[in-house]
Amino acid sequence: MKALVLAGGRGTRLRPITHTSAKQLVPVANKPVLFYGLEAIRAAGIEQVGIVVSDPREMLAPDPRTGQATTVMVNSQAEIRAAVGDGSAFGLRVEYIEQSAPLGLAHAVKISRDWIANEPFVMYLGDNLIRDGITPFVREFERERPNAQILLAQVKTPQEFGVAELEGERVVRLEEKPARPRSDLALVGVYLFDRTVFEAVDAIQPSKRGELEITDAIQKLIDGGRNVRSHVIAGWWKDTGKVEDLLEANRIILEQLKGEVRGTVDAASQLEGVVRIGPGTVVEHSRLRGPLVIGAGARISHAYVGPFTAIADGVTIDHAEVEHSILLERSRLERLTARVESSLIGRDVTVCGKDGPPRAHRLMLGDSSRVELS
Repeated sequence: MKALVLAGGRGTRLRPITHTSAKQLVPVANKPVLFYGLEAIRAAGIEQVGIVVSDPREMLAPDPRTGQATTVMVNSQAEIRAAVGDGSAFGLRVEYIEQSAPLGLAHAVKISRDWIANEPFVMYLGDNLIRDGITPFVREFERERPNAQILLAQVKTPQEFGVAELEGERVVRLEEKPARPRSDLALVGVYLFDRTVFEAVDAIQPSKRGELEITDAIQKLIDGGRNVRSHVIAGWWKDTGKVEDLLEANRIILEQLKGEVRGTVDAASQLEGVVRIGPGTVVEHSRLRGPLVIGAGARISHAYVGPFTAIADGVTIDHAEVEHSILLERSRLERLTARVESSLIGRDVTVCGKDGPPRAHRLMLGDSSRVELS
């Protein structure tokens, strides 16, 4: 069995972070989301992985110095190739499949046909997280040998997902982002197929949004009498395409954290709960309340870092407070009179304060930003 990992897409719901970075590489608990999927694939005994990546593209983004719109080149493909390489670090053999434009999940399957070579395969969306992995579902697929197997999860907002309608355990209808959902069962971003899926993707037409929808392809299998099984997962699953879901995934992963202090913590600082601190990090006159993780080479001084916070390498927090947030590499929080919470802050961002009344700040800042709060 092979695995097809989708790592294209434009990540519009995570802008401005994704103006300069692939959404699949945004970290959860200081590890890129994509890496969790690759580890789950290897744990299921799959070694051959094809990663579908997008071509470089031009787009308009604000200039961090002037605020004016400017044309920038976004090359998430190069970033993903650099992060994953040949896959050997994960025990995988990785090849890359270029998708000229984000034309739908079924289009990604279609262009991967030669690489898949009629073998059964798992399709895994690279910005999805399934805490308990995919091994049981792969074994079930190998044992039962259906034409397709989909994973489902109950959600509060099914209109934002592909939705399944069941009769017992049989899938009878799928619909992509329906205005009036027939159930609360959303398709999780993991699918298992045999070669009959290629007949289905060849037979469908682009949807109103101009994409070849995987839900239409699976519906074609159902209508053609193929065996399409479903499995409602019991553990948690997150599509990390929105900042709220990214922070929630960060919280859940950190709940499983094991503490370790490899940096330097002075006698004037307090550590409470599970705290992981990377090498070269210095903590002075601060209170750290876990679960939280701090990467390497960070500096925390006269600060409070609260639960469910992930701080990447090289971050500086000085006379500031933060909790339930994700701070990317080399960002800086300095002289803030109010706590930063529920925020996603990009690389090389500086957030600094002036004197003024205390208030709460909720932020999502792209790379190389600078914000003054008063």
